Amino acid sequence: MKHLIAPSVLAADFTQLKEEMAMINLSKADWLHVDIMDGRFVPNISFGMDIVKAIHGICEKPLDVHLMIVEPERYIEQFREAGAEVITVHYEACPHLHRTIQQIKATGAKAGVAINPHTPVSVLADVLEDLDLVCIMSVNPGYGGQKFIYRTVDKVRKLNAMIQERNLSVLIEIDGGVGLQNAEVLLQAGARVLVAGSSVFKSEHPLDVISRMKSIGHNTFTV
Repeated sequence: MKHLIAPSVLAADFTQLKEEMAMINLSKADWLHVDIMDGRFVPNISFGMDIVKAIHGICEKPLDVHLMIVEPERYIEQFREAGAEVITVHYEACPHLHRTIQQIKATGAKAGVAINPHTPVSVLADVLEDLDLVCIMSVNPGYGGQKFIYRTVDKVRKLNAMIQERNLSVLIEIDGGVGLQNAEVLLQAGARVLVAGSSVFKSEHPLDVISRMKSIGHNTFTV
């Protein structure tokens, strides 16, 4: 299987959500990335379980739910019930990270951990075997449309080396400022899931952008 493309619904036009999801259903996207923000862990607020459930009802792609919230352990089961197939929590928000990862897995969802731009990948050394996915934030979490932080590429290489050394199948996901201008270098560094928000939903030809991102390179792996 090639690398995965996960358009971020945060950049969609919510006054045309049904139409936006119809476009995603027709596209070559693999997942739909859904950012949950609480105004505490990050400065802004997005939406909660009810909106996720509504999106799940009209989107045919698996929902990749990214909890940018404090105390995510309080809501994991509810987001799984709302339709999340991948649930990612932040390292910085989880004082009992291993327990939270196991909580996600107990729901039947894939478990992911995200790290902020200032957080080194080395902090995940003791939980890497328990994960399905690591989300490396390539912008500061919160607002969409931010400029890509290019130091992220080196972090991807370091994390990919850790994964290869342990012969694991953990997916590296990149979230923030991803588009056709940097997708190839990220894939070459070891990324396997590209979250694309503005580069897809703000494009005049979003289906073409998704198709072009999906066609980059010849990376193959097994999920």
